[in-house]
Amino acid sequence: MTTPQEELLPSTRRALLHRIAVAQAEGRAPSLAAAVVRDGRTVWQGARTSVDGHGPDENVQYRIGSITKTFTAVLVLRLRDEGVLDLGDPLEKHLPGTGVGEATIAELLAHTGGLAAESPAPWWERTPGALRPELADVLGKQPRLHPVGRRFHYSNPGYALLGALVERLRGAPWEDVLRREVLDPLGLNRTSPRPQAPHADGWAVHPWADVLLPEPAEDLGRMASAGQLWSTTGDLARFAVFLTHGDDRVLGVETVREMRAPAAPAEAADVADGVSYGLGLQIQHRDGRLLVGHSGSLPGFLAGLTISVADDVAAVVLVNCTSGPPVSAVSADLVRIVAEAEPRIPEPWRPLPAVDPSVLELAGQWYWGTYAFGLRLTADGGLSLEPLSGNGRRSRFRANGDGTWTGLEGYYAGELLQAVRHPDGTVSHLDLGSFVLTRQPYDEGAPVPGGVDPEGWRGIG
Repeated sequence: MTTPQEELLPSTRRALLHRIAVAQAEGRAPSLAAAVVRDGRTVWQGARTSVDGHGPDENVQYRIGSITKTFTAVLVLRLRDEGVLDLGDPLEKHLPGTGVGEATIAELLAHTGGLAAESPAPWWERTPGALRPELADVLGKQPRLHPVGRRFHYSNPGYALLGALVERLRGAPWEDVLRREVLDPLGLNRTSPRPQAPHADGWAVHPWADVLLPEPAEDLGRMASAGQLWSTTGDLARFAVFLTHGDDRVLGVETVREMRAPAAPAEAADVADGVSYGLGLQIQHRDGRLLVGHSGSLPGFLAGLTISVADDVAAVVLVNCTSGPPVSAVSADLVRIVAEAEPRIPEPWRPLPAVDPSVLELAGQWYWGTYAFGLRLTADGGLSLEPLSGNGRRSRFRANGDGTWTGLEGYYAGELLQAVRHPDGTVSHLDLGSFVLTRQPYDEGAPVPGGVDPEGWRGIG
């Protein structure tokens, strides 16, 4: 008897249940709900609760805090993809009069706009949004703490500005735009700005005693686009699929890939910890995997969404306590458990249906000076350049359709690769952003910068 490939093995399911059970017990969470996605579908759901009887399922709402920022970033990138704005535009161009308009839209998305982390007192997460009716109330008298673009400094007011930008350019409230452009197309019917039954209540757990205190659930007003949303493990699992594969009804795969790329200069401590930030997404290197997603917290709630794109595995963890389980670590562990216990099975190798002989002749070994590289044709019609020593610059290249290729990553990202030919059509060398790659080290028949000594290679006697 075989197990369908989409189902998890019993041992994997037990390991997932054990991880969330330990998290709920040690974190003293009133309840914890979790889900795992693999290959574009939910393959596991689990929950633990302190209340006897029916526990939370995939339809129970929890507040997701700053995961809201990822939704807001999606709205902004839709505007960019439509040509309404450019990420390099200063905010002032589209939302004048804020006093911090020299920060670009990309800098606000990546938390490099130099803005303060929080709005002025009283603490916005635990007080009514009506106390801050205008953007000036959100920003306060000293909204900027750092030079624009110089460092990553997480800013909740920055995402309030992005929500206001969406409202200005769409001519409608942020939550209405979100419902129309993201939630409805993706089928996220249980994600909403205000709680809808069934939903969990938010609690504070006493640090020194096993007793509870109800937390208020405030409407955040102008700060809504930074942390207002309620959602479920079911909806966030579907959102994780979107962030992995894209959806042309909302954002294409290239744009969600752009969201997942680092966009902020890392602090020294961030480099050591292996963390960064993209365009509305947190990035971390953990357990040998590159993970993207976002965490969230508001009084009474913690949330974590973690994705390993390479493994096509994602996990969601939601709890209803102010402090408790380390949800980002737990969701990362759920991804690791599945990825290690049931490694992704690759698609069968298949030969290319056709190949251009003028491209095929470029495949093989090339030299940049004395550095040896291998150039390989890829299944998608591009090229891949890798150092033969295992160390050095490498990149994939996208075909441009005119006999040239553009680098996609690393040192060669955006750089042009082209084959330079002799008058008779034979290949002289490759030109990669002015680097000359030849079939032999310092090939005398190619225009090597600086020339080649006419006496050639020699020993020292």
